[in-house]
Amino acid sequence: MSAPADLAADLPPVLILGARSDIAMACARRFARAGHPLMLAARGGAESGAENLQQAAQDMTTRHAVTVTCHAFDATDLDALPGFLDSLPGLPGVVLCAVGVMGDQAESQRDPAAAACVIRTNFEGPALVLGALAERLEARGTGTLIGISSVAGERGRASNYVYGAAKAGFTAYLSGLRNRLHGTGVRVITVLPGFVATRMTEGLDLPARLTAQPAEVAEAVFRAQARGHDVVWVRPVWRVIMAIIRALPEQVFKRTRL
Repeated sequence: MSAPADLAADLPPVLILGARSDIAMACARRFARAGHPLMLAARGGAESGAENLQQAAQDMTTRHAVTVTCHAFDATDLDALPGFLDSLPGLPGVVLCAVGVMGDQAESQRDPAAAACVIRTNFEGPALVLGALAERLEARGTGTLIGISSVAGERGRASNYVYGAAKAGFTAYLSGLRNRLHGTGVRVITVLPGFVATRMTEGLDLPARLTAQPAEVAEAVFRAQARGHDVVWVRPVWRVIMAIIRALPEQVFKRTRL
């Protein structure tokens, strides 16, 4: 059920970056269901890619009577960033950055260009776009920035240390941004989903107890922005798991194959 028209009119617009991912689309549908206007931004604009943003936008408009616009956005194209921000129909009240790519660890080890793509897509691009939006939201005095990071950033592991290093950088960036913006009216939320059943993890043998669904992540994101949380572990068991992994002495940890 959509939000009543008089309530929806008071809800801040939500900008979703990397809107074609399964997590991003689930979040978009959750915010639309609550009555938030949406700006969906993804590489290639509305039509190209696995997820047709225009069709998704039309579906959410029909189901929930909200305004949904689509925008071309590439987190790795830093030269285009000012123009992208200026082209938006207005300054959003909530920004969700779901940009990311898993990459292949073996390929990243062999090919510096592949490693650079993983690092730029998961850290450099998301950090810089949120930094630019932070300036605008701080000038206005209100807003919420939400970054989807990863538990992989809690400690470098042999199986995904390029991806993990990029996510560690993004998590640290969000923490610093949250510290800097405290008291300005702008909140910064870090979301740590753990395993999620998406196209990005398709084919991986993931343990069911540790694996969230995109809709579960979306609900956690929605609750976090509504309640003012700082760091969100979508499944709390990951907080315990990563605390144990972080606590392992390096002499022990380097012998593991996690």
